[in-house]
Amino acid sequence: MELNVVDLSRLQFAMTAMYHFLFVPLTIGLSILLATMETVYVMTGREIWKRMVKFWGTLFGINFVLGVATGLTMEFQFGMNWAYFSQYVGDVFGAPLAIEGLMAFFLEATFVGLFFFGWDRLTKRQHLAATWAVAFGTNFSALWILIANGWMQHPVGAEFNPDTMRMEVTSFYEVLFNPVAQAKFVHTVSAGYVTAAMFMIGISAWYMLQGRHLQIAKRSMAIASAFGFASALSVVVLGDESGYEANLNQKMKLATIEAMWHTEPAPAAFNVVALPDMETRENIFAIEVPYVMGLIATRSLDTEIPGITELVERSKDRIRQGAIAWNSLQKIRENPAEASEELRETFRQNADSLGYAYLLLPYTDNPMEATTKQVDAAAWSTVPNVWPMFYAFRIMVACGFFFILLTAVFFYYSSAGRLETLIEKRRWILHVAVWSIPLPWIACEMGWFVAEYGRQPWIIESMLPTSVGVSSLSVAEVLLTLVGFVALYSTLLVIEIALMIKYIKIGPEDGERIAPTPPPSVSAPSSASAVPAE
Repeated sequence: MELNVVDLSRLQFAMTAMYHFLFVPLTIGLSILLATMETVYVMTGREIWKRMVKFWGTLFGINFVLGVATGLTMEFQFGMNWAYFSQYVGDVFGAPLAIEGLMAFFLEATFVGLFFFGWDRLTKRQHLAATWAVAFGTNFSALWILIANGWMQHPVGAEFNPDTMRMEVTSFYEVLFNPVAQAKFVHTVSAGYVTAAMFMIGISAWYMLQGRHLQIAKRSMAIASAFGFASALSVVVLGDESGYEANLNQKMKLATIEAMWHTEPAPAAFNVVALPDMETRENIFAIEVPYVMGLIATRSLDTEIPGITELVERSKDRIRQGAIAWNSLQKIRENPAEASEELRETFRQNADSLGYAYLLLPYTDNPMEATTKQVDAAAWSTVPNVWPMFYAFRIMVACGFFFILLTAVFFYYSSAGRLETLIEKRRWILHVAVWSIPLPWIACEMGWFVAEYGRQPWIIESMLPTSVGVSSLSVAEVLLTLVGFVALYSTLLVIEIALMIKYIKIGPEDGERIAPTPPPSVSAPSSASAVPAE
C-alpha cells in the first residue's frame, strides 16, 4: 500500500485520539465517585470514607496527569496536520475550545491541586466543594469538546462564506444545542461513569480475593455497583438516542453499522451477525431479528431506513449539484469584487452540496467535466468499510449489556449485605470482575471508532472531505511525527499502568487496622486504648 499524507495524517490523529481516550473516561467517572464518597464522609464523619477518597484519589491523580499530557497535542494537530480544516472551522471551533480551556480545564486544574494538597488546609466542607469543582470541571470540559466534535458530525448554526473560504457562525445557540452534540455528550459521559465503576468494582473484587482492605473494598463495591448499574442502563438508553440522531443526520453511518446494503420494507430487521462483502456489496451471511432496527432507528413501524446502495444514488445527485456550486465558487474567487449577484445566487442555491464536488477531485481537476464513471466512483467513496464498522459496534453493544449484568449482580449482593457470600462461596464472580477491568476501555474505543470512522470520507459531515482539510506536508514529515507520538504515548501508557499497579498493590492508606480479638482468658482493652476498625 502506498503511503500518502492524508492517510498518515488520519492515522496519526486516530492514534493520538485513541491513546488520549484511554485516560478520559476514567477521569470523568472517578471524579464523580470521589465527590460522592467525600460527601458521605462529610455527612457521617467516618474516617474510613476519607481514606477511600484519598486512595481512589491517588489513582485518579495518576490518570488525570497523563490524560492532560496526551490531550495537549490534540489541538496542536489541528494546525500541524489539518491546516485548511483549521482555517475552515476556526470561527466555529474558536468559542467552544476557548470556553473549554478558560472555564472547564482551568476549573478542574485549579481545584485538583486543592483536592490533593488541601486536606489539612481547608475545612471539610471547603475541601468537599473543591472536589465537586473538579468533578464539575471534568464533565464540563467534556461538554465543550463534544460540542465541537458534534458540529463535525452535524454542522448547524453556520454557513460557508465564499469570499473568506470559511464557515462562519450564524447561530451560536444552534451550535451549542446541536442535538447530535448533546446526544454524544450524555452517551460519552455515561460511558465514562461505567468505566470508573467497573474499574472500582474490579479492584475491590481483587482485594476481596486477597482478603485485604475488606472494609474499604466492600464500601467501594457498594457505591460503584449502584453507580455503575444506573450508568450502564443509561448508556443503553442514551445510545438508542444516538442511533436515532444518526438516522436523522448520518444515514450512511447507520447503514454501514447495520451492513444494510439495500432499503428494506419498514420496520427494518437488525443484523445480529453478518459477513459483509465490500466487493459484491452484499452480505454473504446474516442472522436477522425482524423489526428491531426499524424500531430503534425510527421509533416507528412505517418509516424506512435507506440502504447503502440507495444512499450512494442520492450522493450522485448531490455530486452533480455540488459541481455547479464548485464552478460558481471558482468564478467568484477569480474576481470577488465584480462577481454578479446572479452568480452568487447560483452558488447559494447549490452551496449545501459543495462538499460533494470535492469528492471528485481525486478523479478530475474539473468537477464540471466529470464522467459518469468518475461520479460513480466518487459516490461510492462515501461508504466507509462496512466490516469494521459492523463489528466494532457490536463489540461495544455486547460489552454494554455485559456491564449491566455484572453491575446488577454486585448491586444485588451489596444491597442485600451478602458480599461475604461472594468471598466464601462464589469467588468465580469476583474473578470475572477482575478480568473484566479492561472491557470498558475496549467498549469506549469501539464507540469512538464507530463515531469517527463512520463519518468518513468527511472531516465535516457532507461539507468538507478529509482529503481537502489536510496540511501541505511530506510523507516523511508526517511519518516521523507519527512514530514519535506512538513511541511517546506508548511510554506514557506503560508508566500509567505501572503506577496504577504499584499503588493498587500498596492499597489504601493505613490498611485495615482492626484490633485482634483477645482470647477468652484475657480482658479486652478499654475503648480508649482500642484501635478502631474505621
